Amino acid sequence: MARLAYGVWDGKVHDNRGKPPGIATEIPDLKGFDVFNADNPIRAFLGDRGFFVFDPRVHLIDAFWRYMNKAADESCGKCTPCRIGTLLVRDALADLRQGAAADYDFDTIQSLCRQMADTSLCGVGQTCAKALLAALEHFRDIFEAEAAAGPAPAQPGLEYVTAPCVEACPSKIDVPRYIDYIRDGKPEYALGVILQKYPMAATCGRVCVRFCEMACRRNMVDDAVGIKTLKRYVADHQLGQALRFTKDLVTLEADARVAVVGAGPAGISCAYHLLLHGYEVDIFETRDEAGGMASIGIPSYRLPKSVLKSETDTITTLGGRLLYNQTLGVDFTLDDLFARGYSSVFLGLGCQEGALMGVPGEDVKLKGYETGIGFLLKVHDHIAGIDTSPLSDPVVVVGGGNVAMDCVRSALRMGARSVHLLYRRGKADMPADHEEVAAAEAEGVQFHFLTNPARVVSENGVVTGVEVVEMRQTEPDEKGRRKVEPIPGSERIIPCHTLIAAIGQQVSGGGACADGIAMSKWHWVQVDSSTLATSRPGVFAGGDCSLGPSTLIHAMANGLKAARSIDDWIRFGRVRFFPRSRMRKLLNDNKMLAADCVEAPIRFEYRVHHPEIDPEVRKNMFEEVEGTISAEQAYHEAKRCMRCYRLYSVVTELPIPEGAI
Repeated sequence: MARLAYGVWDGKVHDNRGKPPGIATEIPDLKGFDVFNADNPIRAFLGDRGFFVFDPRVHLIDAFWRYMNKAADESCGKCTPCRIGTLLVRDALADLRQGAAADYDFDTIQSLCRQMADTSLCGVGQTCAKALLAALEHFRDIFEAEAAAGPAPAQPGLEYVTAPCVEACPSKIDVPRYIDYIRDGKPEYALGVILQKYPMAATCGRVCVRFCEMACRRNMVDDAVGIKTLKRYVADHQLGQALRFTKDLVTLEADARVAVVGAGPAGISCAYHLLLHGYEVDIFETRDEAGGMASIGIPSYRLPKSVLKSETDTITTLGGRLLYNQTLGVDFTLDDLFARGYSSVFLGLGCQEGALMGVPGEDVKLKGYETGIGFLLKVHDHIAGIDTSPLSDPVVVVGGGNVAMDCVRSALRMGARSVHLLYRRGKADMPADHEEVAAAEAEGVQFHFLTNPARVVSENGVVTGVEVVEMRQTEPDEKGRRKVEPIPGSERIIPCHTLIAAIGQQVSGGGACADGIAMSKWHWVQVDSSTLATSRPGVFAGGDCSLGPSTLIHAMANGLKAARSIDDWIRFGRVRFFPRSRMRKLLNDNKMLAADCVEAPIRFEYRVHHPEIDPEVRKNMFEEVEGTISAEQAYHEAKRCMRCYRLYSVVTELPIPEGAI
């Protein structure tokens, strides 16, 4: 850890100037601040909660000028303290760093900073001046000495603007920016912000698990901003504009061909970004349609197939090819792909095989026994008219995730009159989206919490029930989650003719194991987490096959990361340094945004919700349950955003290498 020279963080002043290195000093518990990139020390760090200087030779005026210059660029201009204050402070610091007389002295700069912090209406103005204010209050002597010494030396570094919702999003979408565009009446611009990260905006606007909303600071006031709801609004109203945006982004710089294996969200996202970079891309898909688990595992009452198809069709519109009924390890190998002239390969294989419960009597050959994924595939075929055989009633589903919720709600729509869900923990512990749980309850699903399957009961090869045992909660584990244990003598049998184990998924097939691709003990593809490179040069992997069963937004984020790595691999033979990714890691490792709180007065105002079909009506149909909000509702919801941007900056010893952002 680099030795802290001086600074202020969360109001605590640290001043080790003049102290011998061996003397114990109060240094905050910081991780990763030695170097920014290889052999490039971090000399100073500035943020919304204060600043640290590790090298006492750092020119503070120049460092804060860079910081305030970025703040002025990010000001939305809708309130005077931020719009004018950032410019005045920036220009005064600019004069001082050049050794010229400034229009404002340090007392005036300090007063402007305090006014911005106290009266600005959004996160930029409220926080961008806090570090400078603390520096002027506690280290004024350094500023005065620098101003008297003449022009500032050149100091390399990086400025980074983010928000809690941005950092929580696996794809790092600039959420406040696309909400700003909605508030300004420009939904097509909002869609453009989303399309910079992935092509499946309408799909994500329906099924995203909303990490961004979990991090939304509006939760401290009333309800999180309906970020997913707003995403669906712009996607549904501007879907015809999507291809216009993507076509405008296409550049034809490369003459290389890339093979993508798997047309799920990860593969579609990777192909999309490679096509935008001008590559020729072919997607090899084992099924006869694109979408992967988004197509198979998400019922149409949540995600209409027409919506998904309209977004996966973007690949062919951009010039890519979708090659169906092509399975890795059966119809081709990785060696075959390289022999055909592909420069690189992306593995976007899905987890399309269900996991077993591991209890006595369990047998995949039993009539009436299904895995969660296997059952959802049957639901898919039922809707498509391929297999309309009736579902044996009653139905028991084991699990607590979104797949389990999809199974119980689909079972109702397939005619089951009695549907039960077993979960070994309490309701609050369920990993499923709470809105999906509420919807299932409203539709009549019977929940059995603290109930665990102990044995599958069958007769003559047919499921007749499941023996369960009641569970009780015990002491919390090391992560704070309460453990559970069976209650002796509480066994009972729940009769059923359909038993669905929706407890997990695994990578299907074994083709990925061949041709030099290392697999983990969980049978996932091993990758370098920063580049997604596999053990075989030129082959990258992402999505469920490397993460394990994950979310659509994680898969699409992996597709983007892999596309950047593949582009670097083909053009440079290596993956470049990602400066913004390095900054994100600094923020995440040190929980820079975790101590945030709402200080400005905010009017209590509930969020807008999707219109929904009545539960008694919708449980008998596979038509989409939720509708799209109106333009007026979108404007109202967009106004609830508090625009919680935060600005961070590093000063380094050497220039930071240019690379992908």
